[in-house]
Amino acid sequence: MHIAILTFDGYNELDSLIALGILNRVSEPGWRVSIAGPAPRLRSMNGVTIDATIDLDEACEADAVIVGSGRQTREVVEDPAIMASLRRLDPNRQLLAAQCSGALVLAKLGHLTDIPACTDLVSKPWVVAAGVEVLNQPFFARGNLATAGGCLASTYLATWTIARLHSLDAAKSAMHYVAPVGEKDEYVARALLNVTPYLDPSPTKLETLKV
Repeated sequence: MHIAILTFDGYNELDSLIALGILNRVSEPGWRVSIAGPAPRLRSMNGVTIDATIDLDEACEADAVIVGSGRQTREVVEDPAIMASLRRLDPNRQLLAAQCSGALVLAKLGHLTDIPACTDLVSKPWVVAAGVEVLNQPFFARGNLATAGGCLASTYLATWTIARLHSLDAAKSAMHYVAPVGEKDEYVARALLNVTPYLDPSPTKLETLKV
């Protein structure tokens, strides 16, 4: 399984890197998590630079794609080259998730038509202007599409992604590992409270994503 986290200049470190850390708690042959970007090196909103490990073309072939957030998301959706690359994203064959302003990217790609979404309070007006109903909650999913609002809601995106691509037990284990000592059960319970209502009870391995 390959999960790509789309990361752009001006990215929010919490949005991309918390998900990266939790997703990498899964130990299984073939499980891979990549930072994907339109350039080899990306600079965060606070000046932290990281290297992209794959480009956008390879990201579009991943089993799951998380669209990260950042200060330049409105510039991203106005960039014809970036958006042309992302047109290949398809919730019929892969999981698509968005963190905070990443919901604007999915909206502009047409993936949130008639689907409500979660986003952060700063990004909310932009997502609403794109024709999407914004919910006052941290996480929402329908089918293979999920959105989260608020930096720390990235834990919910990671939990949902692991549960869908691997198992709910693996998602619990990953969250338990990263949760604060003395509060682990509470953190896991909160993640499950937000995520499990949107998990299909049917099998969730990759073959169920393919249509």
